[in-house]
Amino acid sequence: MKLKIYGYKKCSSCRKAEKFLEENSLSYESIDITESAPKISELKSMLKQYDGNIKKLFNTSGVIYREMALSSKIADMSTDECLSLLSKNGKLVKRPFLVKDGKGLVVGFKEDLWKGFGLT
Repeated sequence: MKLKIYGYKKCSSCRKAEKFLEENSLSYESIDITESAPKISELKSMLKQYDGNIKKLFNTSGVIYREMALSSKIADMSTDECLSLLSKNGKLVKRPFLVKDGKGLVVGFKEDLWKGFGLT
């Protein structure tokens, strides 16, 4: 099993997620989401996990999301436009963003949910 976590060092949820992985002796690759956003293929895979609800992939509480007024624009954007935007700006992506074996698994951190994925 290969795990990759896109996160941000100043994000408390990201730190909790990495701590969870470490406490459960799970090896993972940590990627700074502000420097390298998830790939389109990872975003598409994650989108399937959320039944096509593109808004679930956005960091809706982020400064850039608000500055770009995306809450009022997403409904009029195509999925491809949204995925392109997310792949170019990691600060727009909800974090932590966990990828397992190249496929999106979950965004955000809730310990009970992560335990349910059979990671431990």
